[in-house]
Amino acid sequence: MRQVAILGIGQTKIDEHWDKSLREIGGDAAFAAMQDAGMETVDALYVGNMLSSMVSGQNQLGTFFSDWIGLWRQEAVKIEAACGSGAAAFRSALMAVASGDVDSALVVGVEKMTDKAGRDVTAALATAADADYEVEQGISFVGINALVMRRYMHEYGWKHEDFAPFSINSHANAMHNPYARLHEKISVEKFERSAMIATPINLLDASPTGDGAAAAVIVPADKVLRKPRILVSGSASATDTIAVHSRKDPMFLQAAYSSSRRAYEMAGVTPGDIDVFELHDAFSIMAALSLEASGFAEKGQGVRLGLDNEISPQGRVPVCTRGGLKARGHPVGATGMYQIVEVVQQLRGECGKTQVDGAKIGMAQNIGGSGATILTHILKKDD
Repeated sequence: MRQVAILGIGQTKIDEHWDKSLREIGGDAAFAAMQDAGMETVDALYVGNMLSSMVSGQNQLGTFFSDWIGLWRQEAVKIEAACGSGAAAFRSALMAVASGDVDSALVVGVEKMTDKAGRDVTAALATAADADYEVEQGISFVGINALVMRRYMHEYGWKHEDFAPFSINSHANAMHNPYARLHEKISVEKFERSAMIATPINLLDASPTGDGAAAAVIVPADKVLRKPRILVSGSASATDTIAVHSRKDPMFLQAAYSSSRRAYEMAGVTPGDIDVFELHDAFSIMAALSLEASGFAEKGQGVRLGLDNEISPQGRVPVCTRGGLKARGHPVGATGMYQIVEVVQQLRGECGKTQVDGAKIGMAQNIGGSGATILTHILKKDD
């Protein structure tokens, strides 16, 4: 297998883009990545998306976008893995380039979520849960996460306010990210006063959705002349039961554990070597569970990293350095590619006031459903 590098990246601001179509949002990110890579064409296009058929009424996104951006006759496909679609598309492209089947690939994660009313989008999102045993019972994703969070608090003795540092950190970092949806600092007091959604999850525990796209161009590493090269050193995907209640331990992300361990082994690193971690903080409870399953904290102690200020860009385990899902925003099928782009920015030294000093190894972890599909990627800076 060939070593693969990320040559170019691009992204759009996450917002309610009423004036832009699905094709325009995805195209903007794609063109930005191609320009950054200095390329006019690629051999293949991989699109990560979850909701286009249900919200925008458009399927066959591979051809849809290849037509729009002028990649006629090349291979082009859509990859769907719920909220993990972006990272799943990236992994598919990675395997194609690493195997030698293609010499270059463009990956676009894209989602437009404002084309339908909120209730319709909520129903579409619920299709990533177990239709028979979760959705039919009337539970939503926020409801599922609320049940997990309540049990976690009961088992380990944490209070709701103990989760505040995750949201505070994400909002503080998003202030310096022009592509983030929310530019507003928050405090513990504001966190606690926020409107309740599904007890104990309130508005500031949860990430906002939106419209957005992020993209990357990948090629064999030996074809990259620019410095630093950003190498894809680890890539793994794992699954768990689709329904949370079927798991041996609903408070442990087994798929995160499995995918991170395989990615660490592939990259030849340990959790202690990771300089920056873009985790999937769709809800604050997921931040704690990801840190634990990925080896940064003992089981039940992920919350402690936030309370001890170890998750800031200056901390021991910098997370969500560009705002994370919580403040950058969560256009579901695009989120995994935003994470990849943000790790590349860190390794290139392009993050300004949220730059992690000396960052050489970064990790991105994208979650589909309530932990049913989890993909972990590790990138290394090669000077």
